[in-house]
Amino acid sequence: MASQKLTDYERQRLENIKRNAEMVAALKLHSKAATLSAATAKRHRMKTFKASPEKKPKTETPIVIRRSLRTRGMPPDSKGLPDDFSDNFDKTPKSVSVIKPQSPRVLGPISMGDAFSGDDETESNKMLVGTILSIAKETQVGVSVKDVKDEIFSDKGALGSCKSEGFESLGTEKVDESLSGKRKLVKGVVKNEYLDGLVKIEKSDQWLESLDLKPENVARLLPGRIMVVKFFPCSSVRMIAAGNKFGNIAFWNVDSNNKKEDGIYLYRPHTGPISGILIHQHSMSKIYSSCYDGFIRLMDAEKEVFDLVHSCDDTIFSLSQQPNNSETLYFAEGRGGLKVWDIRTGKSSRNWMLHEDRINTINFNSQNPNIMATSSTDGTACIWDLRSMSAHKLKTLKTVSHSRAVHSAYFSPSGSSLATTSLDNKVGIISGVNFEDACMIYHDNWTGRWLSSFRGIWGWDDSYIFIGNMKRGVDVISPSQKRRVQKCLQFHADLMRTHIKLGC
Repeated sequence: MASQKLTDYERQRLENIKRNAEMVAALKLHSKAATLSAATAKRHRMKTFKASPEKKPKTETPIVIRRSLRTRGMPPDSKGLPDDFSDNFDKTPKSVSVIKPQSPRVLGPISMGDAFSGDDETESNKMLVGTILSIAKETQVGVSVKDVKDEIFSDKGALGSCKSEGFESLGTEKVDESLSGKRKLVKGVVKNEYLDGLVKIEKSDQWLESLDLKPENVARLLPGRIMVVKFFPCSSVRMIAAGNKFGNIAFWNVDSNNKKEDGIYLYRPHTGPISGILIHQHSMSKIYSSCYDGFIRLMDAEKEVFDLVHSCDDTIFSLSQQPNNSETLYFAEGRGGLKVWDIRTGKSSRNWMLHEDRINTINFNSQNPNIMATSSTDGTACIWDLRSMSAHKLKTLKTVSHSRAVHSAYFSPSGSSLATTSLDNKVGIISGVNFEDACMIYHDNWTGRWLSSFRGIWGWDDSYIFIGNMKRGVDVISPSQKRRVQKCLQFHADLMRTHIKLGC
């Protein structure tokens, strides 16, 4: 192949390359670069290990978990009201401040003597047991109608007794208003299921204004907030049972004439807030109580013991019984569950999920015990027919909706109406043959977290509903007028939370 002729530029370029190569060879740069690369590669292949210092164990301080006195089942450390507070009232307990220490969640029976809180437990316990047994053995057939009438209304028109829960309205005459607008007396016939006879009662709207509260009808029964109050369903003795947030149950014999005793007896069979107390009219010597700790106990006055009936890990929020059946318990367990408990077998016969949240009250119709009403925190109150309920079929007869939690739903004494109380500041009244008529009445029901919730309670007939207010009083609501008609029972502000009042 013939050689190509180079230009002057190319010849000059080749001469420069040759001269630079001779210069690099003279300096021995290639050999030094090879030596440096080999040393660097050897250093990378060698691994060096540094001795790490020993780690000293950390001295951890123990974590202290703070638990409140309520969760530990202990009484409050506050002193409560001053010692000289009882100077203003005749009825003041002598054993409220002394609470015996007790192990939480005792899985077994507790004797009434061990659960008693106060001095002279033997004598006081025997006196209460004797009173309850005498009430249970007495028959109410022999009580005269005149005595009952005189007991219901005092000379001043004020209510002298609260033993009217068993009254059943049979009929009332319409109010006759004259042209002047003045109301006449309303006459009615009332029947008491505890008495063999009819009682004719005449009343007018003026008696609402004459209601008063006397100091002898006020007493401090329990330390802390009262959660539930029940009256003994009898007409011979005024007897009250109340439970507080610390697991105490107190009994108050209002008619006690013993100079050494004040008629108040305090026990602590539970370790948490009392959610229900049952005193059945056909078995008053056996008193059931439920608690947020998941226990149901039976106070048997004959055996002088608080026996354990049922225990669970869930909270029991309410407790009830049918008026014609003392062998079955109905209680709300957990979030929306209702359990039917057979006392004779000691087992649960039925278990339903009726609501999406806790059930606050369970109430039965006095005229038809198969009709049941429940109220729930899910914002509803429901009416159920137990005869048509099964494990696969849960259909309500009527559902009353509120915008917030419903704290109570109670049938009227005649069974023809239902009153609901909700945190949406409404009192609902549902009436009619099939409970198709409903009306909502405004009432401030917002109590906050430190006061027990308001619950509208019927009187001895369907005329009025009584409910507490935030001004330390009681409001009276008329279902017929669909409004609040009277404020009554204004009393000392410090008595609102921890005292029992008699008067309406």
